[in-house]
Amino acid sequence: MKYRQLGRTGLDVSLLSFGGSSLGGAFREIDEKEGLRTVHVAIDHGINLIDTAPFYGLTRAETVLGKALREISRERYLLATKVARYGFKEKDFDFSAERVIKSVDESLERLGVDYVDFIQVHDMEFGSIRQIIDETIPALRSVQAAGKARFVGITCLPVHLFKLVMDEVDVDQIQSYCHYCLNDTALSNLLPYLQAKGVAIFNSAPLAMRLLSDEGPPEWHPAPAEVRARCAQAAQFCRDRGASLARLALQFSVANPHIPTNIVGTANPSRILQNIQEVEEPLDEELLQQVLDILKPVHNVTWPSGRAENSEACHEAA
Repeated sequence: MKYRQLGRTGLDVSLLSFGGSSLGGAFREIDEKEGLRTVHVAIDHGINLIDTAPFYGLTRAETVLGKALREISRERYLLATKVARYGFKEKDFDFSAERVIKSVDESLERLGVDYVDFIQVHDMEFGSIRQIIDETIPALRSVQAAGKARFVGITCLPVHLFKLVMDEVDVDQIQSYCHYCLNDTALSNLLPYLQAKGVAIFNSAPLAMRLLSDEGPPEWHPAPAEVRARCAQAAQFCRDRGASLARLALQFSVANPHIPTNIVGTANPSRILQNIQEVEEPLDEELLQQVLDILKPVHNVTWPSGRAENSEACHEAA
């Protein structure tokens, strides 16, 4: 496993990170023992960052992860979790200082640790950006001052919100998802800004929440039909040539030296080993260009997320 510098944190992070959403059953019902083994396999093979959230599986992911971490030395991994999102409905978001401070303590208890390395505002497009700037992030700074987190970060789908927030308040880290992958590279436009600030970058969902997988996305996937169709066409194109769209997608995201780490979620020990092996293999440049040509008509086409006033246009400039 190779490592890259994580912004100005002074930390080195593995090219692949472990995403905890699968431990909560985000994509399929999981076998808990299999999930526990997957965490151990990931750490034993060089992955050193684990990202989770109380929202994943409605606390199940943190609970299962906590069981896995009991047998792993705390010095062997970096741990990230989130606050403010606790379910699927509008009432399940709470960005207040009181709730997020309490949320950190709840997560620490479930995870069985004294601190996390990164505490992140989860899906901030569902909240008031003014409240997040004035109340949520300062509350997380108090958590940091108390020694319960080392760094403070923000997450969301609409890429423009990162700059909107960071123009007013400092953060140490951001997590973007579905915006640096084969079909969508909108995060690229923000990289110079993030690098100038020394912000740590987590690129999540390099397979675009399985849009770029060989088996296709789950039914709940919010991508427009035209995006799903083009991704399915790309997957078939790869299969016809004895190749894997998922492998190509992962290799594409990892190849960018300006993105320190890419978060992949699985509760399958064999799959995480496969992912680790794939990032060591050379990228097929000819196949990449052919797939990018297939996906070009939907390049940077995303979907709305969160409050209307926070959601960027569904069709980004290519």
